Amino acid sequence: MPAARGAAGRGGARRRCVLMVCDFFYPQVGGVEGHIYALAQRLLARGSRVIVMTHAYGARGGTRYLTDGLKVYYVPRAPWLMDSDTFPTLFGGFRVLRAIILREGVDVVHGHQTLSTMAQEAVLHAGTMGLPTVFTDHSLFGFSDVASILANKLQKFTLSDCDAVICVSHTSKENTVLRSCVPPSRVFVVPNAVDTAQFCPKPDTRPKRRKLWRRGPGHARGGDLTVVVLSRLAYRKGAGLLALLLPMACERFPELRFIIGGDGPARGMLEERVEELGLEDRVKFAGFVPHHRAAEFLSEGDIFLNTSLTEAFCMAVVEAAAVGLPVVSTAVGGVPEVLPASMIVLARPEAASLVDGLAEARQRVHSITDLAQHRAEQHNAIASMYSWKDVAERTEAVYDHVISGPGRREGGLLRRMERMYPCGAVAGKLFCAVAVVDDFYWRVLEWYFPASDIELAAEIPAGYRTFSE
Repeated sequence: MPAARGAAGRGGARRRCVLMVCDFFYPQVGGVEGHIYALAQRLLARGSRVIVMTHAYGARGGTRYLTDGLKVYYVPRAPWLMDSDTFPTLFGGFRVLRAIILREGVDVVHGHQTLSTMAQEAVLHAGTMGLPTVFTDHSLFGFSDVASILANKLQKFTLSDCDAVICVSHTSKENTVLRSCVPPSRVFVVPNAVDTAQFCPKPDTRPKRRKLWRRGPGHARGGDLTVVVLSRLAYRKGAGLLALLLPMACERFPELRFIIGGDGPARGMLEERVEELGLEDRVKFAGFVPHHRAAEFLSEGDIFLNTSLTEAFCMAVVEAAAVGLPVVSTAVGGVPEVLPASMIVLARPEAASLVDGLAEARQRVHSITDLAQHRAEQHNAIASMYSWKDVAERTEAVYDHVISGPGRREGGLLRRMERMYPCGAVAGKLFCAVAVVDDFYWRVLEWYFPASDIELAAEIPAGYRTFSE
């Protein structure tokens, strides 16, 4: 048994302890952050202990407790260039990670997101300590640009020694296998889910909403229709495509109105574009929408529009469908896998194709006779397809696979170097050198800070929870 797991039983039956590591977590809001939190809550409800390790956000540092005893270590780390990622330290965070693993009696380390330096380093160090490791890849990457090439090489190093990889769609699995050279047998597909209790249909607000708009020529032909957009306004989310689409859609369909929710670096560009075209009476910007208000915001629309240029899964389209809206989306990445054809209109990532998609969605809306019944039926269908309980069960199966099942691979420095060496003529040798230094540093820490001197953390009783499935 690895030294890191010596912090076993603190009275009574010992619960499995999972350490999730990622740079991206609350209070920052996003898809990865929401995924980690929702999965952790369901794992807690199923009897596991879950610890999250992330970096400090401003004044939020140290150890915090969230809902139902979810323990979060906000570790001081220097920020890097983008998206709240932290500066790579390679070995600098090992001491803190080891202390957390020993204090909590961690059984498996679960890293999230390719671009998270903390997650990449945690998987390396956990492997050095002999712990089972799992990595969830939430994004798609290309193969030709410099940033993707570097990210792919780093991921190849990390996943070469990782016991199992989780992808959120089959497209994401194919992308990960190709760019990281991971055997497909070690890659599992576990999709995202949606909290259908939160994303449920709201009462029809269209009569009230129309008072906010200047009635256009299409009002006499059945009333205005509102297209709602809720996304981070950035390049990869298709902000440029949205800017091209708006004038084309407004010219072709006089009854369409747009409400754009979200913030990001491209918001200024979009607002300037709308002002230049004189579409202020047709396009409104709602700004940042908190996640707890997302369902209410989505309910303001008749059609949901997603213009992403790349998506591994796209939670936004599932949330919109759960509210009962027809979805128009670019057919990129894993999006075509997410919803049945009756709920989504897929289009090429081109403005003209998306406008045609809006035309089809518009016809679907006009063909609905009982809006409340239609939205309720669609909501129930989504609830049967996606649930965090199912995601937690499937993730636990992966944990069982790597802890005590056939997925557990031989540890030890030599075995790890054998797996890293084929990563490249030069890179493979460099990765082996990193593994050697990491192993030496671990042994120094074991000598200078013995595990016996690290106090075990108090454990919240398993029954002390407010969450129920």
